Formats: sequence, structure tokens, C-alpha cells
Amino acid sequence: MARKDVFANITSGSSSTTERRATPGYATHGASRSMISSLSELRDKVALAEQQIAGEAVVELAPSLLEDSFVSDRMGDDDLAYNALLETIRERGQNTPIQVRPHPDKKGRYQIVFGHRRARAAKDLGRPVRAVVKTVSDADHVIAQGQENSARENLSFIERAKFAQSLLDLGYERSTIQAALSVDAPMLTRMLSVSGRVPASVIAAIGAAKSIGRDRWLEFAQSLEKPSSLELTKQIILDERFLALSSDARFDRIAAELKKASGRTKGSKSAGEWRANDASVRAEFNGSGKRYSIALKSKDAARFGRFIAENLERLHEEFLKFTKGERR
Repeated sequence: MARKDVFANITSGSSSTTERRATPGYATHGASRSMISSLSELRDKVALAEQQIAGEAVVELAPSLLEDSFVSDRMGDDDLAYNALLETIRERGQNTPIQVRPHPDKKGRYQIVFGHRRARAAKDLGRPVRAVVKTVSDADHVIAQGQENSARENLSFIERAKFAQSLLDLGYERSTIQAALSVDAPMLTRMLSVSGRVPASVIAAIGAAKSIGRDRWLEFAQSLEKPSSLELTKQIILDERFLALSSDARFDRIAAELKKASGRTKGSKSAGEWRANDASVRAEFNGSGKRYSIALKSKDAARFGRFIAENLERLHEEFLKFTKGERR
């Protein structure tokens, strides 16, 4: 987590300002002397704190020794944000160390707990990565990873929901997931209701969608419970023009198409109707694209429907003979 250096003006000087020194007759006695002593002690403590996180020493590691976390919390990098981070580290160095742990399966290597982008920037700049090495359990790993990124407030709702789903799939308790994301039980339920209903392939196709919030994702997830909406969405994400859009625009495109399709469905009428001579059964037909449905109504609808179902094979054979005769 990026930490603002509140002691910057105390602990560091400016290149354009000459350091002021206390005069012998002023700062060597009484309250002034006590203040100078306290500030000096505070400066030493801050300098020491810069070399430690959670009581662990900061070391420099070769980027080649690092591997990503076993669970991802990002859906690709925001190029603008990453480039800004890269330039900052290029100019000022890596002020905030990342956290890693000894790799649980590969001796001599390390697994990143948090700080993936800082590690990537150091690698791109050909520099060692400043890191805190700390042995933590898998559960503590995901909690630290989730809390670090949640505190930075740069993950979108769907990235957090996908991270929660990944942890759930790995078998973590909901209490652990709540701690990792710093959310309460109702919010976690909302996240999982989205990640559980929206197929992973659709989420991946849309991307991080940084400006799309919880309510719109919940509405979207609910709309996909309708098979026709899910089928339409799967068709849209295969369109090359869709892939050329930004992540937010992809979400908006699907939402608009689903709304348009819903309006057509509500306003549509049956494509045809059949009624038996004795009025014992009535059928309504609806057809669009590759779908065709028949709705049977009236008192004998159930019996007639079972009869059709039991004779579908014979009816289909008659259909094939009929279409074969048409082609001659």
C-alpha cells in the first residue's frame, strides 16, 4: 500500500535550502533542546521504518526470481496507470517495497503477495525489486493481497467479484474472503451473485470495466438468467467490432443490445395460431432465427403435447420425406 510520507518535511532537506543549525545560545537548553532531541529521535525512527514493513527487512531481489500470486485479482493492466507508475519509479525509484513469500513449491524462488505492478515496472526498467520477504500461509497470503489492493481503490467491482469467486472456488471460507476484500457478508453475496451468474468467458471478454459499478453488474447478471439473453451475449462477444471497443464500451454495448432485444420480445405477437375443429386445443407459434416454439392451450393441451412428444421421431421422418420431395 502506498504510504504518504507525513514526515517528508522533517526528515529530508531541499537542494535549494541551506540546512539550518541551532545556535549555541538558543537550542541547547530548556524546551528548545528537548524539541530538537525529540525531532532527531523521530527522524531516526522514520529512517528505520522506511527499511521495514511489519517488522521485516527490505531486500533487493532479481525480478527473474519472482512469480505471480496463485490467485489473480486483476483483469489486465490499465496502460495509462501503469505507464504513470513506470515513470514514477524511473524518476524516483521504488519507494514502497512489495511483499513476497518464499515459494511453497520452488526452492530459491519467491511468490508475490502484493505489488505485481511494481515488480513488473522494476523488471521493465532492468532494476532489482525492493521487497519484504515474509513467510505466510495461503490464507494470510490472499487476505494481505486483497486488503492491499482494496485499500488502493483501483480495482473495479467485477475484478473484486472475480477475485472473490476465485477464492471461493479454491475452497476458502466466506469469512476469509470478506477479510481479504474488506467487505461485509451482504456485499460479498452481491459480488458472488454476479460472478456466479455471469459466465467467466463473458467477464473475460468484457474486461475490467472500471466505471461500471455494482448495480449495473447486478442488473446484467439478472438479465443473463434468460437463455435467449445469454445466447445473444455469447454472439455479441465474438464480433470483431466488439473486441475493438474499450472495456466500458463493451459492457455498454451488450447492455444496450439486451435491452433492445427485451423490448422486441415484450412487443412481439405470436407468429401464428392453430385451433382444433372441436376447439379442444389451441396452439400458438413463435419463431425467430434458429428458434421455433409451440405453445399448446385449452383443456386437452397436456394430452396433445404428450402425444406430439411421443411421435416426434415419426413426424421428423415425415418431414424429411416431405423436404426431400420438395428438392426434386
